[in-house]
Amino acid sequence: MTKIDIISGFLGAGKTTLIRKLIQEAYQNEKLVLIENEFGEIGIDGGFLKDAGIAVKEMNSGCICCSLVGDFAQSLTMVMDEYAPDRIIIEPSGVGKLSDVIQAVTKLNDERMSLNSYTTVVDAKKVKTYSKNFGEFFNNQIAYAKTIVLSRTQLLSQEKLNEVVSLLQKQNPKASLIVTPWEELDGEKILNTMEHGDDMASELLAEMNHHHDEHCCCGQHHEEEHCCCEHDHHEGHCSHEHHHDHEHCSHEHHHEHEDCGCHHHHHHADEVFTSWGRETAKLYSKDEIQAILTALCEEAIYGKVLRAKGMLRGEHTWYYFDMVPQEYELREGTRETIGKLCVIGSDLNEEALEKLFGLVSEG
Repeated sequence: MTKIDIISGFLGAGKTTLIRKLIQEAYQNEKLVLIENEFGEIGIDGGFLKDAGIAVKEMNSGCICCSLVGDFAQSLTMVMDEYAPDRIIIEPSGVGKLSDVIQAVTKLNDERMSLNSYTTVVDAKKVKTYSKNFGEFFNNQIAYAKTIVLSRTQLLSQEKLNEVVSLLQKQNPKASLIVTPWEELDGEKILNTMEHGDDMASELLAEMNHHHDEHCCCGQHHEEEHCCCEHDHHEGHCSHEHHHDHEHCSHEHHHEHEDCGCHHHHHHADEVFTSWGRETAKLYSKDEIQAILTALCEEAIYGKVLRAKGMLRGEHTWYYFDMVPQEYELREGTRETIGKLCVIGSDLNEEALEKLFGLVSEG
């Protein structure tokens, strides 16, 4: 089946630059067709792509999401008949509405094609200006994107970048964001984010559910109590140093000694626990992250934390952390598209967690 990737973005955001990077670093072994829709009489960006061996169908004098919807459908069918590509990249006009492009693709109802991703490229320096002056088009591209790729982030101060991320998250809280400068990322990592996003909460909950039928909901076997705090409680202390007499588990389900709070393992972890997660461009020092993880381990104010995981940007490196009650691992890792973190547990105090990670100003 042919994958369709929509790569939108306001005028001058860097769509063509991103497409060039993906062609060179992520699409090398695929048969590609790029459909460009330039706003104007002459398509000026098709040349280098033709030289790279990419078949380009240029549609000028209009926008595929309005006056050319009919021609757009006909063009896609023709592309399928003539080229049978592995992937079609659609680069709409910079003044097009992403929602209309998505609708145009989904209305085709052609079993040979499937909508794979819909991404918006955003000039980080012009978010506020474009949102104010071209809101109808610019904000639509933000609101409907599955992934938002920020360009020129290296030209912003950390404070300004945090403000931009906050604004975009308010307009589209579900989109994955890429804020790391492109030259620091491989095209395959960018494509993976465009196609799959990064739902860390689902990943962690899946790990917890993996041994659901044979283990407790925390993923560890406990010979006596099967408590969900991830620690044996023979001494009567829970993960946050709360004294108890074996009658309460970390998510506060009452049980006699032989029962887990998971009610005989009939619940999945995502039915018992809640998750809190954020993406952030904020910079952290190693000491700051260690202090955060220590607080999560030792202080009850944040709720009953069962698991925390993430990767956060430092001044000169990236820090990866993985925490279970009373212990954590912190190491340096490879660059990510944006800082990410996730906390899973019960009775989570989201306001306190936001303050702990220093994200209040971004909310």
